[in-house]
Amino acid sequence: MQKFNSPAAGANDFAFRLSKELLKSSGKGNFLCSPFSAWMPLAALTNAADAASRPALLDAIGAAGFPAGQLNEAAGQMLAALTKPALSDHNPLQIANAVFVGRDAALKKSFQTVFSENYGGKAFSVDFSSPLAVKAINDWASENTNGLIPSIIQQFDPATAAAIANAIYFADRWAWEFRPGETKAGAFHGLGGGSTAQFMRREGNRQIYYEDDRLQATPLEFKTGGGLYILLPKDDGAVSLLSGLTDDGFRRIREDSRWMSGTLLLPRFKIDNAGTELTGALQALGVPLFDERAAPLTGGLVEGNAPLWLSGAFQKAKIEVDEKGTTTAAVTVMAMCGSALFEPTAPFEMICDKPFAFVLYSNGGQILFTGVVNQVG
Repeated sequence: MQKFNSPAAGANDFAFRLSKELLKSSGKGNFLCSPFSAWMPLAALTNAADAASRPALLDAIGAAGFPAGQLNEAAGQMLAALTKPALSDHNPLQIANAVFVGRDAALKKSFQTVFSENYGGKAFSVDFSSPLAVKAINDWASENTNGLIPSIIQQFDPATAAAIANAIYFADRWAWEFRPGETKAGAFHGLGGGSTAQFMRREGNRQIYYEDDRLQATPLEFKTGGGLYILLPKDDGAVSLLSGLTDDGFRRIREDSRWMSGTLLLPRFKIDNAGTELTGALQALGVPLFDERAAPLTGGLVEGNAPLWLSGAFQKAKIEVDEKGTTTAAVTVMAMCGSALFEPTAPFEMICDKPFAFVLYSNGGQILFTGVVNQVG
């Protein structure tokens, strides 16, 4: 059990641990995940987990040693910090939380209060035996991702008693935009074979850059803060690079980056994952809420003592990176059923013409998305 100095730090550790588990089955295709979109519902569910399961759940999400009340307070502070308006009175990041409860059940008032006050969550009553429940959640997903993810669920198990959901939408322009006229076609050497990509070019002084014996790295900073760190491996593949990354390792990359003169060639890319099943990865991380026999959510989420547990967790995510900036979104739904460093001195050249990884982080350093680009074009 590892303890962190804050739930926010634990959430970043969870981000890399979840990415590592999901990458085990990612194959040769592109990979995209929003660990924060999975962390928020699990943090909220610590208030519904029974006493026997709560310590394991807190440990799994990087919040070991924090009482549920302190975690709730921290989650509320994180949410407020991430979504507060920037200097332009506009925040590029939107985060929404919701819980959908079956029409024959009533949400427990204590959970509803915490979910509303600390997670900004809203509660909806639906009939999970009707297609209208699917429509309600899909409409909610579309509304809270500006239509980028128009649907997340196709159907529900009729035994579903409740579902908790998170949506994240982010769109911002680069602080230093690429010039479209300098974008040129070139070869990208992907895992599945070569392809032609449109490479954006950035050249000049005052670029933030990091290099060691494993990788090259540079952030594309957003106008309102935060950025997209591009991580280009030297020998090992991008999957291996991201799988081996930790919160401490990523922090070291950021802290040891230096102002440099150099050239970056980066392909425009889009990733649209059809959907990622999170259940197996979350179980591997020690999330105890999927235990049907223990039914660890019994009595904690809805009124009454009907057995309740997580029956599945699913996420969809999209990202588009071009000369102007980045647009990305993710929706996560969890259903519940009942029954050695060196400093380069010469100008760098970072040519991303092979698989690379990326980490999208907020102005405060909270990790929101991780990904691998294995193919473009």
